[in-house]
Amino acid sequence: MKDTCVVSVIRFVKHTKYKKYHKVSKKYKAHDVGNTKKIGDKVMIRECKPISKDKHFIIVK
Repeated sequence: MKDTCVVSVIRFVKHTKYKKYHKVSKKYKAHDVGNTKKIGDKVMIRECKPISKDKHFIIVK
């Protein structure tokens, strides 16, 4: 996975019956030119044309 980062996006979802919020996370593969990002960095991604089978995002910041 050259030039690829896995980005975890966390959002809060409200339970319909109990009205309590809980975390839901989803992982996206994003293109990182030059492998400049480290583990734990906060990044911003945006959608783009498919780069590979699983990669449809690029890292903006």
